[in-house]
Amino acid sequence: QVQLRESGGGLVQAGGSLRLSCTASERTFSTYTMGWFRQAPGKEREFLALITWSSGTTVYADSVKGRFTISRDNAKNTMYLQMNSLKPEDTAVYYCAARLKLTPVYPYWGQGTQVTVSS
Repeated sequence: QVQLRESGGGLVQAGGSLRLSCTASERTFSTYTMGWFRQAPGKEREFLALITWSSGTTVYADSVKGRFTISRDNAKNTMYLQMNSLKPEDTAVYYCAARLKLTPVYPYWGQGTQVTVSS
């Protein structure tokens, strides 16, 4: 069973930056794909980015391409989301998730970390 925990959220002014971290348990192996999602109050959960753990291949949603960067540190079993040029509409709870790379289902989720961008 993969356990995930996000950190790094907080309050930031518009135009600022945050780096979110997601640490996975030691049971995470190279067959996994990991991703970042967010959900604002009253809105549907939104896909942001994913990374294939073994190769480092990344995919971004158009809404964050050019502003957000996903990366990983294999030695630490940690995934990052570097968020730059933050806007008030980026305010949401941010989640990391993991799945086997051959399935579209994400069965493993972190608890979420709040990101609030002030005007």
